[in-house]
Amino acid sequence: MMDTVLSLLVLTTVALIGGAVFFWRRGERKRAGLMLVMAALIAADLAVWLTPVSGGPSMIEVAHQAPD
Repeated sequence: MMDTVLSLLVLTTVALIGGAVFFWRRGERKRAGLMLVMAALIAADLAVWLTPVSGGPSMIEVAHQAPD
């Protein structure tokens, strides 16, 4: 389940960046900027979940090992 959520977050980030480029070219700078900020926030969240902690496992690996 968590893999699906992370995959959707990556796809959402790509879509937000594409939308920001589209709106930037149309001249809507504010909307494009907000979309880029949201894409950066999602990317930071993904980095937190996928980056290992001090030589240990990443948060996603710990979540997979937890009993259901």
